[in-house]
Amino acid sequence: MAEVEDAAGRPGDPDGFERLWTPHRMVYIGGQDKPATAAPEECPFCRIPAREDRDGLVVHRGATAFVVLNLYPYSPGHLLVCPYRHVADYTDLTDAEAVEVAALSQQAMRVVRAASAPHGFNLGLNQGAVAGAGIAAHLHQHVVPRWAGDANFLPVIGQTKALPQLLDDTWQVVTAAWERLG
Repeated sequence: MAEVEDAAGRPGDPDGFERLWTPHRMVYIGGQDKPATAAPEECPFCRIPAREDRDGLVVHRGATAFVVLNLYPYSPGHLLVCPYRHVADYTDLTDAEAVEVAALSQQAMRVVRAASAPHGFNLGLNQGAVAGAGIAAHLHQHVVPRWAGDANFLPVIGQTKALPQLLDDTWQVVTAAWERLG
């Protein structure tokens, strides 16, 4: 049995386990990018539209809402559909915002199907921190592509998700597919 070494090459205890190290997730676990208050000036979804598309991971901009890659995705191609306006509750969307969030969610599904052929999707709006909203002050619709067998022991036991694609690579594929499909 081989000895296990950490990233610095220091030996660890040999135990027969292969390890998938995901230290980049510690920033999410530690709360990086989560606003300290509900104020729009601290909200990442309010700041993203001011950035360049690739830098902000924006794949599409609409009139009242935009589509962005999730910085901490559950799977490759995990998109968020966000109104530009800092609004927390679905019932507070204007009619135009509600229609565009719904239409962009549909288009996001079409685009991700064209880009990476998932077997299905999870769609969801988490209303409030108690319901799982990481950033409860700014509504965002999750569009999560799913593949048969994509969930295994890692997220259940290890609190780790193996992602086979870098965010920039995903941005390129999804953005190209969005442009193709219009």
